[in-house]
Amino acid sequence: MRLFGSPTSPYVRKARVLIEEKNLQVEFVVEDPWTADSPIIARNPLSKIPVLEIAPNDYIFESALVVHFLDHVDGRSFTPRDPVGYWEAQRWQALGNGIIDSVIARVLETRRPADKQWPDKLAREEARVQRAIALAEANFKGGKFLAGNRFSLADLVMGVALQYTDFRYAHDWRGISPKLKAWHAGIAARPSFVKTQPPDWTPPV
Repeated sequence: MRLFGSPTSPYVRKARVLIEEKNLQVEFVVEDPWTADSPIIARNPLSKIPVLEIAPNDYIFESALVVHFLDHVDGRSFTPRDPVGYWEAQRWQALGNGIIDSVIARVLETRRPADKQWPDKLAREEARVQRAIALAEANFKGGKFLAGNRFSLADLVMGVALQYTDFRYAHDWRGISPKLKAWHAGIAARPSFVKTQPPDWTPPV
């Protein structure tokens, strides 16, 4: 299998962390989806990453589907099997994916010409991120993992989301989220996270 995408994309990184956690034999191929002649277009007509080649000229895309496929491809799923744990993990993933979406929306707005930027848009996305982190801090009971007693996709997605926040929208969320801070320090130290962090970037602690 081959995974196509950017080393700075959080959507791609979710898949890369999972690949490392499972020690799957998947080649990572760096490709830019934003260029007019991007080779990604031939693999995904939506021109979005990640794209996972599961067989010659057979591709799946959209990060949630790619992660779902990789989670089940070897029969060793990181998704809790009990109903309570399953839905708890799903809720954490929804929150983490929402944080990623808002941080990316904010980044794209900041890349517009200064006179074209919409301050209300920036404020709205920042407020979404801050409310999501506040909810996570309030709901987290503390401990090594967010759902159950082992690493799951809840930890993976939220871990990537908060580190992407550090990368693209740095602010002191740790100062008001002591439980998340302690949990995230353990998640960010996992080899899968260390190996896949954005190039030439040192994460805060």
